[in-house]
Amino acid sequence: MLSDAKARAAKPKQVDSKSKPNKITDSQGLYLYVAASGTKSWRYDYRFQGRRQTYTYGTYPEYSILEARTAHLEVRKQIAHGIDPMAAKKAEKGSQADAAENSFARVAREWFEVRMVTRSKSHQDRTTRAIEKDLAPYLGKRPIAEITASELLGVLKKIEARGAIETAHRAKQTLGQIFRYAIATSRADRDPSADLKGALKTPQETHFSAITTPAEVGDLMRAIADYRGTPVVKAALQLSPLLFCRPGELRQLEWADINWPEARIEIPAERMKLREPHIIPLSNQALAILEELEPLTGQFRYVFPSARGASRPLSENGVRTALRTMGYDNSTMTPHGFRAMARTLLDEVLGYRIEWVEAQLAHAVKDANGRAYNRTKYLAQRAEMMQAWADYLEGLC
Repeated sequence: MLSDAKARAAKPKQVDSKSKPNKITDSQGLYLYVAASGTKSWRYDYRFQGRRQTYTYGTYPEYSILEARTAHLEVRKQIAHGIDPMAAKKAEKGSQADAAENSFARVAREWFEVRMVTRSKSHQDRTTRAIEKDLAPYLGKRPIAEITASELLGVLKKIEARGAIETAHRAKQTLGQIFRYAIATSRADRDPSADLKGALKTPQETHFSAITTPAEVGDLMRAIADYRGTPVVKAALQLSPLLFCRPGELRQLEWADINWPEARIEIPAERMKLREPHIIPLSNQALAILEELEPLTGQFRYVFPSARGASRPLSENGVRTALRTMGYDNSTMTPHGFRAMARTLLDEVLGYRIEWVEAQLAHAVKDANGRAYNRTKYLAQRAEMMQAWADYLEGLC
């Protein structure tokens, strides 16, 4: 039998000053094969169904003598039971490849590339963080079809345990989308996340801070008028109450979205939360702000380009930071709060019909028959409402 010292010292044969392969036997047919190059590997020559084959266990010294002998014992058992060890080895590699192809990590990555391409950059980044930080470390290598509801609950409870209740719920939603994609692509039979209804803590309802009284709104509008920042940030700040669209929709606004002849903004479906196109009628005041900004940024894609590079839109913290500079922290007023401000005052003070306001907010408004309003629903009334709203805000200053 070979010793480790003999294995280390083994060299190729020298024939006529040339190196030739050398076979050094161990026991029960196992031998150390020393190639002409000096590379060493553990091998076994056997016959199966009349055919001679060579089984390679691994290279030495990476594969030790003990490991080679243990593996050799298993191979001999397979042959004794009528199993071809080479065929079994190929089948195992195939199953490992299938497992990798159908792993949670692989399916999640594929789902992201197919389904998330139209989502906003911030949504994509948040989803990527959730998968890489909270899901893949525990589920990544598991075949997605074998993952159980209890496994998912254990992963989600880890998120919940650090106090991130809303994050846990978002992660559960992401899991459901990934599993439904796996079902559609024949990698899973069902979505185990559906079994977790009610298993997580209910997040506390939170509202974006907003100013909704006329006196306070007047103070805010005067502060905005007096704001001394960059022209891009000031314009975004001025348009926030006039347009009251979602902050992401505002900062990602493109010059191509502005229909100057019709005096309106037309945002395509792929940049809207509900994936429906949206129209924002422009008041005279809003038009004036855009016309003043156009000579400064009109050559770029975005109406509000980033100071770090015109190829990117204004940071999501641009307007928020401006509000803080003016003395409005997150507990008082947020960029999203302009929506609540407009909804409250248009309804309670100016008396506009709530369905007009909801349509302008791009909420999922439905008529009496359950049909969603299209983007042009109440457009004439909304245009009149937006002008009255701008006039009202101007009168509060």
